[in-house]
Formats: sequence, structure tokens, C-alpha cells
Amino acid sequence: MHMKDTCNRRLREILERRETILLPGAANALAARVIEDIGFKAIYVTGAGVTNTYLGMPDIGVISVTELADNVAAMRDAVALPMIVDADTGFGNAINVGRTVRTLERSGANGIQLEDQDFPKRCGHFSGKHVIPRAEMVQKIRAAADARNDADLVIMARTDAIAVNGFEDAMDRAAAYIEAGADMTFVEAPRDEAQLREIPKRLKVPQLVNIVHGGLTPMIAFEEFAKMGFAMVLYANAALQASLAGMQKVLGHLHEHGSLEGVAPFLAGFEERQRLVSKPHYDALEKKYSTD
Repeated sequence: MHMKDTCNRRLREILERRETILLPGAANALAARVIEDIGFKAIYVTGAGVTNTYLGMPDIGVISVTELADNVAAMRDAVALPMIVDADTGFGNAINVGRTVRTLERSGANGIQLEDQDFPKRCGHFSGKHVIPRAEMVQKIRAAADARNDADLVIMARTDAIAVNGFEDAMDRAAAYIEAGADMTFVEAPRDEAQLREIPKRLKVPQLVNIVHGGLTPMIAFEEFAKMGFAMVLYANAALQASLAGMQKVLGHLHEHGSLEGVAPFLAGFEERQRLVSKPHYDALEKKYSTD
């Protein structure tokens, strides 16, 4: 059995159990390795994070599907956890969405998230968002469900309509996307606990909530989200924000003082870095295939 088939099934089983899990985001293969090493059950491949780290640009729809797929493939080679991939708006219309799903599925995605923003999209916690007509997004979800090779590949529909048309429109859209074939939905940027409680209560498929440090959604305890009935509590860019803060602190200190003395606690050790990238495994392969 292929790894993607195994991971597809494992992701489905998490959702079928309605087990609430923490879902951290990874922007690259090294972050994915850290997430797996710590013991999380799944990974979210963050479009914002990949755009920030790979291109050094903001989350405004500038990354291409091939660039995203290359990053997904690298992560798939690095880890054995199920991966949900943020595919933004699907990179075009319903026909483009079909190709996007097939491309990312081949690259190792086990779940694919599509959103109803107009192109170019914006980060869910940015202002100035626009959403496409509900009927157009319904067709995109239908195309995504039709395009997958493995029926266990999870299709997640995200709506950004709260910021544009209000909470009730977002809920109506999410329900329509479920009817079109979405396996789970993601109502982005609810403003308060009352809205949060309504989402899993009124929508029949598993729900994801996205928590952004400095964002619009209240940061409440994991246990409360579990009681509400959310399947996944996403911290899409916690790892990225932590690594950025660490780089700024250490490199700022190096620039000012000319040495790393005083910031050693903020540095992973040499041996730990080699462990995380599986150097002993490659040492063993080198020995196995040596001609000496």
C-alpha cells in the first residue's frame, strides 16, 4: 500500500471518530519533521507559510500550484503523517481546481483545502477580502470531489464570507459546500465565542477552527473547542512565527555583539539538528551502498 493511501485512511479515521486534534502548520519539510517528531497526529501545509518562506512574500495569492506541489512533495518525502494542504482558491475555475487536486494528490496531499475568495486571495485575517458567488464555489467543490483518484482524499471547503457578507451567509455557504461534496468545512475568522459555538452545532461534517496569534478569532482553550465539537484546532503559522522570532533574536544579537555568546539557549544543538534531518539513516545508507 502506498503511503498516501495509508495517510488518506488515517486522516479519514480521525474525522470519522470526531476526535478533536491540534493541527500545527508547516511551511517546509524541516518544520514538518519537527511536528512529527513532537508527536502531533497530522500536519497542515500552510499556503501563507510556504509563500512567506519560499518566496519571502505575503499571502496574497502569488504562489503557483507547481511551486506548492514541489513543497508538498518535499514534505511527503520527509514525514509519514497525514497532510492537509492549503490550495487557496484552487488556482482558477472549476476545471483548474480539478487539475490542482490531481497535482497535489500526486505530490502527497491527503486532504486539500479550497476557499471561496476571489483571486488573488488574501490571508483570512487580512482586510479587503472578496468572495466569489456561492454557485461558482459549489461547482469548484464538485470538480474537486470528482477529480480525486482516491475517494479517501479529504476535500475541505473554506468560506471567508463572514468578513464580506456576515455570519449567516458564511453558514449558508458552508452548508451548500457540504451538499456539493465537501468532507469538512472551515468557516474562517469567526469573531466571538457565540459564532464559534454555532459552527459545529449547525454544520453536519467535521469542522476546523483556525487560531492566529494576533488574528480575529478568539484564542480560547483547546478543551473548550473540543466541547464545542470542532474536529481540528489549527495553528497554521505558530511554527513559522516562532522560527521568525528566534532568527530575529539570534541574528540581531550576532549583528550587535559579533558572537553567539548569550543566545545559546535559543539555538538547537548540532547533534539535534542532524537527528531531526535523519543523518544517521543516511550514514547507514552510505555504508550499505559503499564500494569499499
